[in-house]
Order: sequence, then structure tokens, then C-alpha cells
Amino acid sequence: MPSIQNPLGALPARFRQLRVLIVGCGDVGMRMARVLGAQPSAVVRRARLSISALTTAAERKPSLRAAGLRPLTGNLDDAASLRRLSGVFHRVIHLAPPPGGGDTGAQWWRDARSEKLARALRLRSLPDALVYASTTGVYGDCAGALVSESRPVAPATPRAHRRVNAERAMRYLGRAGVRVSVLRVPGIYGLDRPNGTPRARLERGTPVLAAADDVHTNHIQADDLARACALALWRGKPQRVYNVSDASELKMGDYFDLAADIFGMPRPPRVSRADAQDQLPISLLSFMGESRRLDTRRMQRELGLKLHYLTVEQGLRGLPQRG
Repeated sequence: MPSIQNPLGALPARFRQLRVLIVGCGDVGMRMARVLGAQPSAVVRRARLSISALTTAAERKPSLRAAGLRPLTGNLDDAASLRRLSGVFHRVIHLAPPPGGGDTGAQWWRDARSEKLARALRLRSLPDALVYASTTGVYGDCAGALVSESRPVAPATPRAHRRVNAERAMRYLGRAGVRVSVLRVPGIYGLDRPNGTPRARLERGTPVLAAADDVHTNHIQADDLARACALALWRGKPQRVYNVSDASELKMGDYFDLAADIFGMPRPPRVSRADAQDQLPISLLSFMGESRRLDTRRMQRELGLKLHYLTVEQGLRGLPQRG
């Protein structure tokens, strides 16, 4: 018989679970799934989770299932394929990057994928919370200043403009009642992450800037980022931005020198900014044109994230914090 408290009677188990969706389930998404699925979880307590991952590739489904995830076929470039996402999930983590290329044309600044996702999630009942992983590139060049989340965005590259557009699309959901948190993420690294260290660049002998021209750079170890994403799904405040970075304060050339020393490789040559213009591709020069340090007190205070790898040196040596 149906209970007095619930006239429909006991709900099936799948409706009693807290349903989480990972959009863009690459390396960091898989790490986050492991964090959420840990027993007991350091992030989620007393909650039974059902974790799904959006994928466009049928060949990825076996590996997703093996990781304890429920694969859902969908394509952020195809709005119709995203309709099935509406009204299903309690929490959503959006890790998918904006479209690459397309730097010319009237819509070069848009992240149409994030816009389509936001519209799909609004079709029926909204998720309770959404976390979007953006980039610290939205701040532009800050001339080495310490940057807090209250600093106005000043994107200087097409990819950073698209990230700003994506942040606004997610905040559009926030105005509708979703607890939206935006994580601004710097360079991601990890010894076990594909292309997760500068080893290949050191092997190529790619130059770095001379000390007089060098810029501040920021990093986060991949497992620490995954933990930040998971924490933000439960602890992030509404319409809140968080800088997610480790405690290193390194200039870019010093970072590559450190990595070379750790890996037992030659340090890269140093060149002036003028010479770099002639020797390096535009994609690298854009990163060398921006300098900033990140204030992460909000991340520590509100998310309660205790980094396993407080510095790049610890991460590249594979030596996590103790305790």
C-alpha cells in the first residue's frame, strides 16, 4: 500500500539516487569520478550516487562502464541530442572545452556548445548545482599582479573570449535557480596524465624567455583539480567564482628549469622576447604574453580544499603532502 508520507509508495532505487552528470569526461572527469565513487567518500557522505558521463564516442562506453559510470550518447554540437539531459540530473559538472579554431567570422567569441547545454538543462526541472571549469586566461595579462576572483575579466585571445561566453551561459542557468560555481583553472599537470609534464617540450629544446622578460605562470595537479570539482558540486556557493591553483609562485622559465632538473634533462635555452617572436609559434607566444599570480584563499576557505600537491615541485616528484 502507498505510504501516507508518499502517496506513490516507495520509489524505485534509481529514483532515490543522487544523479550526477559529467560533461567532458576526459582525464580530469575520470579522476573526479574516482573521487566521487571512493568508499567512504571524502567529499560526499550518506549519499548514494549514480554518475553518468556524456560521450560522443561509442568506443568509449566500455571504459566508462568499467569505471562505474553510465555512458550517455550526446553531442554538444547537436542540440537535439542534449534534450535527454533535461530534468534528470541533480548535479552537473561541465568540463568540456569550447570549440577549437574558428578564430575568424562574426561568432568567433562564442562557445555555442555551452550555450546548447544551458538551453537543454532548462527544458524541464533544473539541476540543483552545476560546476563549470573555465580558465584563468579570462583575466588576460595582469603584469604579474596577485589576482582575486573579483578582478574584471579581460580576455586577450579568442579561446579566452569563448571561455567568458561559456561562463555567462552557465550563469544564465544560475539566474534561473541553479547553484552555479565557476572554477578558473590554470595549467593542469600530472605524472600519470597524457602529456601532463613538460618532458616532451624539454626534449625538443623549445626556448623559454630570458629572466628579464619572463612571466608568472600557475599550475594545478590533475588529482587536486578533480577534488576541487567534486567539492564545488557540494560546497560551492551560488554564482561564485573560484581560482583553483597550487601555492607555487614560479615564472615560466623557472618552471621549465625545475622540471629539467627533476627529470635529469638539459635546461631549455633562454631567449629575449624579441627573439621569441621569430622562433616560437603564436600558440606559445600567447601564453608568454600573460603574467599573473592567483589568490586562492576563497578556494581554501569555502571549498575546504587541502591540496595533496602544494607545489609543482612536489607534483613533478610525485611527493604528496603528508597528513
